[in-house]
Amino acid sequence: MSKQARWPAWALALLALTNPAQAAPRAELVAGGLEHPWAVAFIDGGRMLVTERPGRLRLVSANGQLGKPLAGLPRIDAAGQGGLLDLVTDSDFARNRTLYFCYAEPAVSGYGNSTALASARLADDASRLEQVKVLFSQQPKFSSRAHFGCRIVEAADGTLFLTLGDRFQRMADAQTLDNHHGKVVRVRKDGGIPADNPFVGRAGARPEIWSLGHRNVQGAALGPDGRLWTHEHGPQGGDELNRPEAGKNYGWPVITYGENYGGGPVGAGLSRKAGMEQPLWQWTPSIAPSGMAFVRGTRYGKGWQGSLLLGSLKFRYLLRLELAGTRVLREEKLLTGLGQRIRDVREGPDGFIYLLTDEDNGQLLRLLPD
Repeated sequence: MSKQARWPAWALALLALTNPAQAAPRAELVAGGLEHPWAVAFIDGGRMLVTERPGRLRLVSANGQLGKPLAGLPRIDAAGQGGLLDLVTDSDFARNRTLYFCYAEPAVSGYGNSTALASARLADDASRLEQVKVLFSQQPKFSSRAHFGCRIVEAADGTLFLTLGDRFQRMADAQTLDNHHGKVVRVRKDGGIPADNPFVGRAGARPEIWSLGHRNVQGAALGPDGRLWTHEHGPQGGDELNRPEAGKNYGWPVITYGENYGGGPVGAGLSRKAGMEQPLWQWTPSIAPSGMAFVRGTRYGKGWQGSLLLGSLKFRYLLRLELAGTRVLREEKLLTGLGQRIRDVREGPDGFIYLLTDEDNGQLLRLLPD
């Protein structure tokens, strides 16, 4: 039974009456002219950095002016779903000017690619990246244009989580520990492996692995509880909201609420199995979620604090989840008239929510309370 089915219709209706929605916020254009932007990160003086999937990193000024592409990026395999993807600033960016980014890394020779995580220093004049270092490279490399995952989260202890897709054709790999497909991994900022990772010392296991059984995780954030939350794409149905824990198995492709493209069960058609975790919430039909942020500030009123926001690529809206701990109480669809695929969702240092739209002429938007 899905999480939604546990709440009878009368209870959801009563909840909506006792928790009336505020007036819907509106989107304000900050910058346009971006080609399939994927991630936004905040630096200093109201400025932002935005990645473009074709392999460019752009500076956006406080007044929305779009700068020239920064120099210093490594080789990027920009094809299909791959390219330059997520970007975050170090928690001590004001002092060290360090960034972390992930991208589709081409094989040194021959065919194949995989998701890589790198660190770099943003030059003082913000024109280029310096001291670029690859911290992690997903293994094995495989010739695919799909399911790179590629969301980065810095944990409270300073380690880095990176989400990794199953590469589509390699979905069975998500259940084995000798590869990085369909996994969440955890590394130190120097690329080293934390000694308390769950599979350190296990024969045949990749020690970077934190959790397994994922399909294509395109949203990740630290929750109010200080723990990692993620969401991932199901196949045809079965998009999931999870809170990955060390060493746990989230089931793909053995269990899923989705089905194969075109119909028919995935594997044995199971949605539950002993030893595999259930999602906190699931979406059938799929909404194709991307980007994720918890509302921590007060810009949108107390009713929004603690809410989880995520974008829908498929239905082109912003979704707000009202939570009680790890339980989803209700959903609210926002910006339903936007008509653009929402790729990234972030809360800025000013307390406003910022969005990126994944379009040929993509936009950086600021969400304003009404």
